[in-house]
Amino acid sequence: MNRVHSLEKLRAGEVFDLLVIGGGATGLGVAVDAAARGYTVALLERGDFASGTSSRSTKLVHGGVRYLRQGDLTLVRTALRERGLLARNAPHLVHTLDFIIPAYGLTDRTFYGLGLKLYDTLAGPLSLGSSRILGRHETLEHLLNIEPSGLRGGVLYRDAQFDDARLAITLALTANDHDAVLLNHAEVLDFTREDGRITGVLVRDRIGGGDLSVRARFVINATGVYVDALRALEDPAAAPRVSVSQGAHLVLPRRFLPGASALMVPKTDDGRVLFAIPWRDRVLVGTTDTARPAPEAEPRALAEECAFLLSHARRYLSETPSAGDVLSVFAGQRPLVRGKAGAETKSLSRDHSISIGPGGLLTVAGGKWTTYRAIAEEIVDLAAKITGLPPKPCPTAGLPLRASTPILPGSEPLHRQLPYFEAEVRRAAREEAAQTVEDVLSRRTRCLLLNARAASACAPRVAAILAEELGHEDAWIAAQTAAFQTLAADYLYPVD
Repeated sequence: MNRVHSLEKLRAGEVFDLLVIGGGATGLGVAVDAAARGYTVALLERGDFASGTSSRSTKLVHGGVRYLRQGDLTLVRTALRERGLLARNAPHLVHTLDFIIPAYGLTDRTFYGLGLKLYDTLAGPLSLGSSRILGRHETLEHLLNIEPSGLRGGVLYRDAQFDDARLAITLALTANDHDAVLLNHAEVLDFTREDGRITGVLVRDRIGGGDLSVRARFVINATGVYVDALRALEDPAAAPRVSVSQGAHLVLPRRFLPGASALMVPKTDDGRVLFAIPWRDRVLVGTTDTARPAPEAEPRALAEECAFLLSHARRYLSETPSAGDVLSVFAGQRPLVRGKAGAETKSLSRDHSISIGPGGLLTVAGGKWTTYRAIAEEIVDLAAKITGLPPKPCPTAGLPLRASTPILPGSEPLHRQLPYFEAEVRRAAREEAAQTVEDVLSRRTRCLLLNARAASACAPRVAAILAEELGHEDAWIAAQTAAFQTLAADYLYPVD
């Protein structure tokens, strides 16, 4: 996947069957689906692929135990099916993980055990394994740092874990393999129209400069928290469809959860579930559900969110973490379909909705990583029907996703506290369309999330390697280093 080649293809003037705006989970899923069916498709992303919500999740491919409690059985059943399909199609990125709900109350094991048996049943033949009730001793063996005082046992169930940004890049590479044309750092400025109907977009290249026009038979708005901005560009009278909810996470050293199992707290002070999950030799603690007035390109974890997560982690861990132990903090913003006026974001459905605007723009709002493939299938089916494209069956339920070639030994490590190498920076530039230090350290690798200080320290070297690969001068290296180090400061705890 080469950005220069993609730009050349877009400038050639082809009229694409489908044009997708938005390079997150849903948009990339649509590009894979449409291209795999044989339709011509282009995708434009204002930032980098998955630079928004889709790289800032809790790293879970799951049915949603919380949604089960809310009675949303349809969403849970769909998500569990998609979880199983994704585990089959991308075994190099998705793996099964044991989750333990600790039981401190007299009836906790029975209550949660019954609920999780329903969870098992809804998964059907794609189940990852059966849940079971644990005694106190077995719970302590699974959760080596759990608070033992008052512990009566626990309940074990299985879900799946993944690396969200790597899956996004994998989807981009898979779409590219099927002849989709994808361009990151490409901002849509306006729609082009004929007789009031949208026929394409005017785009600005944010890397090389200059504008270009991309034409298509059908345009899809999959911009996550920004869908309302594009809808307003189509129709200034369009009422908002999305509420913005922020989820924050803390990243801790592995010693705070040294076993192979994850901790799930079924109800926190604000009514949410809380996870502490082993991830890339760290522990990920999250998440929150904080309503925000408007979407932000670079959301910051709020001080109160960080304090909330740290205080709950301290309740359940025997060796308690302090603010000084936190390696990184990050936040993502969810595009939730609006409910009734005044409804709290934690009560809003994680399902999706699809609408068609007066100019023919299809907008998808809501959704979540686990169900991205099913959402994409629905969108492409509808788009083909509306545009009169020849109907073609969806192949993605059994479509293996691209696996990256392994890095050969001998490359220099980026930093002694990070599990990445200089060769991965070069591959990101040559094969994965990485254009900036942030692209590499935040999404092609996960350095920024794993250790913000270490990521900041290796930024100058990464900038120098990218300059060699992409043909930039010393001034670019200095500017990129300064920009990334400013960004990395917002990933440190405490947050002002």
